[in-house]
Amino acid sequence: MPDFFAVPWATREGDLKDHFAQVSALPIAVNPGCGLNCFWQMPFRRHCRITLENQHPAQPQRCFYQVNYTLTDVPDDAAYFHAQFRRTNPVPYAEEYTIVDGIQGRGHYVGTSLGWGVLDDRWWGEGEIKFFIDGDEEYPTICGTGTEDYVGGSYDWSVNGEYRTYTTPFLGMHQVIKPDGHMLNKHRHAMYRFHVLDPIRFQSDLRVTIQDLGFHPDPDFDGKGRLFMARQDDICSVAYSYQALPTAPFPPLPDRMFLTLP
Repeated sequence: MPDFFAVPWATREGDLKDHFAQVSALPIAVNPGCGLNCFWQMPFRRHCRITLENQHPAQPQRCFYQVNYTLTDVPDDAAYFHAQFRRTNPVPYAEEYTIVDGIQGRGHYVGTSLGWGVLDDRWWGEGEIKFFIDGDEEYPTICGTGTEDYVGGSYDWSVNGEYRTYTTPFLGMHQVIKPDGHMLNKHRHAMYRFHVLDPIRFQSDLRVTIQDLGFHPDPDFDGKGRLFMARQDDICSVAYSYQALPTAPFPPLPDRMFLTLP
């Protein structure tokens, strides 16, 4: 699915060319008009099998592809590549969105791609990303300062009152789909942060969450200035990691109708 390539809204709002978004990152590149390129290293020791599934119930699809590989010795301590998709629509009130959970064993976390469907007005990106590492419970080892900060932006990505997109080797907010006054009636954003130079290492377990958080519209709601407000947005993600085997099973994917729900 396009979520793996950090273009989560392609299959939900038409095909990739209808909502093309350039991604010029080191491990992933998306180029005109439907060029999906992945450069994550994926070590294997005995065999490798790659499959594609057409989930459309009636319409055949064509796919052109190229797979590059090298048959060589793999170090004993090399970890296996993992990518886990999740989506929650909407996020339950006052709950955090789970990017990944249930990771067990040793490994390192190398990236996140996020699709954010904004289901209410006003600013939505105050949520902190949290990395609960090796037995953390209430408090995470790593805690971010805001959604736009995590992907390298600041102050709601605003230049002259407008969202500005960007794509860089390791981080970006590269797509904004705006309401069109007809069928599209809410904002959608695509973002990524790849921890290639700053991997997050864990020895026994890892859980990653992000708050779905904005500001209350009344600046004097509590008499003390702006107040954070829990939201209920539509969030999807892919978590990228390298892990030693054995690993815990992934949760099952939602059905096709939920995956493609606008």
